[in-house]
Amino acid sequence: MRVLITGATGFVGGHLARHLFDTMPDVVIHGTTLPSQKSEQNDGVIYHAIDLKQQKAVHDLIKNIQPDHIYHLAAQAFVPRSFEAPWETLENNISAQLNVITACIDAGIEPRILVISSAEIYGPVHPEELPLTEKAELRPTSPYSVSKIAQDMLALQYSISHGLPIMRARPFNHFGPGQNENFVAPAFAMQIARIEAGKQDATIYVGDLSAKRDFTDVRDIVRAYHAIIEHGIPGDVYNVCSGQSHTIEALLNELIKLSTSPITIAIDEARLRPVTIPELRGDCSHLHQVTGWQPQITFQQSLADILDDCRRRVKGA
Repeated sequence: MRVLITGATGFVGGHLARHLFDTMPDVVIHGTTLPSQKSEQNDGVIYHAIDLKQQKAVHDLIKNIQPDHIYHLAAQAFVPRSFEAPWETLENNISAQLNVITACIDAGIEPRILVISSAEIYGPVHPEELPLTEKAELRPTSPYSVSKIAQDMLALQYSISHGLPIMRARPFNHFGPGQNENFVAPAFAMQIARIEAGKQDATIYVGDLSAKRDFTDVRDIVRAYHAIIEHGIPGDVYNVCSGQSHTIEALLNELIKLSTSPITIAIDEARLRPVTIPELRGDCSHLHQVTGWQPQITFQQSLADILDDCRRRVKGA
């Protein structure tokens, strides 16, 4: 079994590769990474430094690998960055996926392909619409979410027009060990780890903590992706989520409970922003019905693992 993971050195890509190695003894995993981020990891993945926006390079790679499964994870995924560089985000996320799909057509192969969209495409929702199903209206609120709608629809279009076995996943918020500090859980956890190590004052400054989000552990997320690519229906779309929402305040409080140091929370007026989406919570019943998947790692266990990971990072800094 030959598998290609685009964006293999990213947060989700690394967890996915480990999951596939653990569950598929005969798997050969190829992974793409940016030329500027060529991986020297000795983790069993065969890495290819490539710019996925370069059509010929992508076509040559697919033709050489002849993958059976493709997990297309590579994307510009940081929402604030999409406002700073909207065209960069649109070009990167749309052209990379288009090149991967057309490369398969050019090579005359039909691998099972999973395209990663995002729950961001649902945008602001009314309380009566929760939990969100895959039939919910799409209301993009950022260039990033527009790019994800384009990816979602391109996958559907090529499944219909060329009969390719392409599935789509719409993950809600996910977190876990190894996540970038730009995201909320590791941002708080890194501060707590620095406080415990005496590298930061014992106060965490925050903005509005009222937003509620549906968090799923990344290790459950990659199990869902594997289940979709193995058992999903071509052309179909699947929410990947826990079905439960937690406020950012609850997330922070759980992390503080796990701390070995007394910590104070202080409101920083400069960090206060309007909450455009008060709550985002999904319905994963379609995914469960088709694949049997359901999350296994609790919210509390995820946060404990994140904090332990951040402690190791601070200790090793």
